[in-house]
Amino acid sequence: MRTKAVAPLALALLLAPLAAACSGSAGAAGPKTVTVTVGYQSKTINTVTAGTLLRSLGHFEQELAARGKEDGVTYKVDWQDYATGAPITAQMTAGKIDIGSMGDFPLLINAARGKELKQPTRLVSVTGYNLRGGLNTVVTAPGSKLESLADLRGKKVSTSVGSAADGTLQRALRRAGIDPSNGIEKLNQQPSVGASALQAGSVDALSQFVAWPGQLAYEGRAKALYDGAELNLPTFHGVTVREKFAEERPGVPEAFLRAQRKATDHLRTEPVAAAESVAKETGLPAEVVYLYNGANGIATFDPALRPELIDALKQDVPVLKDSGLVPGVDVDAFVDPEPLKRAAEGTRPYPVAAAARSELWLKGQARTQSFDSPRELLKAARGADVRAAYVPDAVTGTLWFADKAVWVAEGPELRAFVTPAGAKAYVDAHHGSGARIVGFDEAGALAS
Repeated sequence: MRTKAVAPLALALLLAPLAAACSGSAGAAGPKTVTVTVGYQSKTINTVTAGTLLRSLGHFEQELAARGKEDGVTYKVDWQDYATGAPITAQMTAGKIDIGSMGDFPLLINAARGKELKQPTRLVSVTGYNLRGGLNTVVTAPGSKLESLADLRGKKVSTSVGSAADGTLQRALRRAGIDPSNGIEKLNQQPSVGASALQAGSVDALSQFVAWPGQLAYEGRAKALYDGAELNLPTFHGVTVREKFAEERPGVPEAFLRAQRKATDHLRTEPVAAAESVAKETGLPAEVVYLYNGANGIATFDPALRPELIDALKQDVPVLKDSGLVPGVDVDAFVDPEPLKRAAEGTRPYPVAAAARSELWLKGQARTQSFDSPRELLKAARGADVRAAYVPDAVTGTLWFADKAVWVAEGPELRAFVTPAGAKAYVDAHHGSGARIVGFDEAGALAS
């Protein structure tokens, strides 16, 4: 039997479909290129070790390059930036995002929606946390006459329903004796929309997560009304992974978590450089980024799935159920500690968050100075070229800008508070000692 030779052009046309199949995400012999899609929130800056900072450092791509040699594939990362966790969950349950980072309340919604739509997800690590809840704050306009959370009764309040900030608002209102379902007029808005509404005077207050309250206060567009740390309930952001993706590519979540640890190491050892990097990527002021992510920042970065954080997550479930946002969540089934255990094998655990200290950032300096007391900071700042000064709330420990804090003088002591209500409560409880509220300039004069 005689066989005709195939012309080169015809042979190329015959092989083209096969070549295309091998270079895509499917093929008989398995994919040659795999795209890993990561959903993150660039301006929710206590997620930076799984988002903005991690992306800029390139650690995940480096880990995937090494992983690809073992798997025989080329990995690519598609970073998708969102304002809140809700759209990340929507994309994950549609099978379009593989790894996402979001706050504790959105994580529970992520778990519930994943189960409901048969795209289950798993919580595999934490990014930043605050053991008292200080990452969420209620703010009001600078000239507002509102002095405490109790003053919100019947007022318009903007928040993002289903967010960690919404959870803080609901809990705080209940403690103030206000029914969150009908005691206020709640507006469900994106953070940027709510910030604009506050400035325009169309809402009385804004309850939001990091970094919106700090940014608005820093820019003189808001003042703190309620410090989420008053709840004394942990809040955190974490990393969730699609279960099907993890089963198909078991080494990828571990590669992500190893990269996250490297980003965490960088942030903890070079907090000023990390803040400058995140500021450049997001357009946020570096001083605001440092308020949350600095050496004494409101957020503590540690990927560990700490028991107290998981317990807090379980306490969040009833709040979401009462709001009709989830039917219920099996938190123990949602949490998967195994990928992080494998990724962190042979490494030392990070230290537990220590009490915040006063901190001074001078212009032109790549390092900050820490002080044992707010008085010492004010004395050192007097006449200095200050870029930013931070002091911890005397009760909650939440770090705040020194010039935006409410100051109390009590004999030789100077104490700072995030909110007027916090300062007033302290003065009322210590009226016999001569405690009194003073302005920032007077506090500085008293310190020196």
